[in-house]
Amino acid sequence: MSDAVVIGVAGGTGSGKTTVGEAIVARIGASRIAYLQHDSYYRDLAGWGRDALLHHNFYHPDALESELMAQHVRDLKAHRAIEVPIYDFTVHARTGRTRRVEPRGVVLVEGILIFAEPVLRELFDIKIFVDTDADLRFIRRLRRDLSERGRTVESVIGQYLETVRPMHLEFVEQSKRWADLIIPEGGFNAVALDVVCARVEALLQPRDS
Repeated sequence: MSDAVVIGVAGGTGSGKTTVGEAIVARIGASRIAYLQHDSYYRDLAGWGRDALLHHNFYHPDALESELMAQHVRDLKAHRAIEVPIYDFTVHARTGRTRRVEPRGVVLVEGILIFAEPVLRELFDIKIFVDTDADLRFIRRLRRDLSERGRTVESVIGQYLETVRPMHLEFVEQSKRWADLIIPEGGFNAVALDVVCARVEALLQPRDS
């Protein structure tokens, strides 16, 4: 059995990476895809005080355990199941539970900083960057953090100015140069998704046979 096709989907926070990932899953088929999100690999900050968490830089590559994610991708390529950490963003800690992911023909990896990390970047057969205007990304982020992560408007704006925007300019935007395909409008760009999925199917053919 051949190794899986590994796809990386990167882009700024709120760019629409998840929408692109879900569109790829819908077109290729959920039964053929092992789906990993870099957010699951945030380092455990259990026990940190409120002030320390408030000023922690969650948007620097060091905030994530990319080495573990890379090992998990390699395990999936070698047809071994993995246990992905489950992270609680309301308390910034791992829950102690895991999510089992079985090996599939396609490994789909999504995250803001996955192209900024050489240990991950070298694993991808296809690298996609979702490019979305900064104002739209911020609005999406604000809505998500208010509704899903129990944040206040002031804390979201403060974090955006202190770490999100500077880290985007330093790491995320710079990682665009590694992309094979840059998709404007994210998951609503049907033409780009046609190209991506056709390429995935072409790579899968010799593996399937």
